[in-house]
Amino acid sequence: MRTIRVQTSGATILLTEAPEPKVRDRQTGERAVDAVSGEPLMTIGVVYIEEGESSLFKVTVPESGVAEGLVLGSPVSLPGLIARPWENVFNGQQRHGIAYRCAAVTPAAFPVAAGAAA
Repeated sequence: MRTIRVQTSGATILLTEAPEPKVRDRQTGERAVDAVSGEPLMTIGVVYIEEGESSLFKVTVPESGVAEGLVLGSPVSLPGLIARPWENVFNGQQRHGIAYRCAAVTPAAFPVAAGAAA
């Protein structure tokens, strides 16, 4: 399926869930890895705020892309963020959604409010 680049320059993104290993198979505990590089993957939870609207979602990031010093509730940057629609059948039920992935997650600064004194 097609991937869609997500423009984040006008958004505030806050970390809501600390990085944790992405699991491929919950029954065996097998870790998910990148199909090309074989690198282990992590997931984080974020709130994406733009133009007065907010969305909570999880983002997959390579383990080497997780920066040190991430703090829950703090702003983060997600370079290379993409969205990929998906669908499958699980236990006879059609399921669909959007998977998010980025190259890294790094600390960021809160945006300066328009009209704020310098």
